Amino acid sequence: MNNLFKKSGVIIGIVGVLIVGVVLGITSKNVLSKANEPVSEDIESDQRPLLIQGAMDVETEIMMAALENHEEVTLGVWKYTKGTINDYPVIISRTRIGMSNAAASTVLAIEQFNPVAIINQGTAGGHDPDLHKYDIVLGKHIVNMGAFKTDFVEKGEGIHPTTWHQLNLEVMDQETGEWKDVNRFESDAKLLEAANSVKDLHTKGKVVEGTIGSADEWNKEIDRILWLHETLGTSAEEMETASVAQIAKNYAIPFLSIRILSNNEVHKEEYDRTTGEDSQKFTIEVAKAYINNNLKASE
Repeated sequence: MNNLFKKSGVIIGIVGVLIVGVVLGITSKNVLSKANEPVSEDIESDQRPLLIQGAMDVETEIMMAALENHEEVTLGVWKYTKGTINDYPVIISRTRIGMSNAAASTVLAIEQFNPVAIINQGTAGGHDPDLHKYDIVLGKHIVNMGAFKTDFVEKGEGIHPTTWHQLNLEVMDQETGEWKDVNRFESDAKLLEAANSVKDLHTKGKVVEGTIGSADEWNKEIDRILWLHETLGTSAEEMETASVAQIAKNYAIPFLSIRILSNNEVHKEEYDRTTGEDSQKFTIEVAKAYINNNLKASE
């Protein structure tokens, strides 16, 4: 989510409990709406739905309206709208803001809907000086830019953020069944291909592949923004993508990140709320391309 849309970094403790409960398969029926009646049971086994996410109304309302035969579903405290695009099942998820909210919402959706792929999209703040408001970054790479470890420094010797080292994260290796360390995630090649195939439809800015950085942070210090860009290669920052990518990796579900710049602090650009609308419009076209060229084509 865009770092100019001021967000609370406070995450309610129950989110972590919820994630653990789902993963262990012990979530109570009070947490999962209609737990004994899967909401996706009307979807044929060969038509697993495409899950598309956004954190706020400005990142989801247009996509929800684009669905045919839509139906509202609540899992825990998270809202989902299921319907169809091009006669294929699609679920729009409002994850809410922040890394834990995004992860919890994603786990619930995977357990309940069994999606064939996940697209996380929305607005972001620019890091790359070559990018401007309305440019779209396809997250070929995704990094958790809030995961660092520090060297030992004695009391009174100060704080040195530019010497911090990136901290690896754990994911399940589906081939070996073992957990392994990674420091970034990659979007699925076929989803990226679908996004690139419709990039000419976005006329308000350019569409480029890059690296999305995620953390429960709102960075406005230009030196820090440029340090993140130079150190981690970040093109833009927001607050959800990396957590969703990590969950998708653990479940071996194809994933794509799409982020439109609502501003770039490097150029002192003002936040533009309408960029969220354009992110949704572009994502709908990406979804159509992926559905037509990959999902329907395989039926």
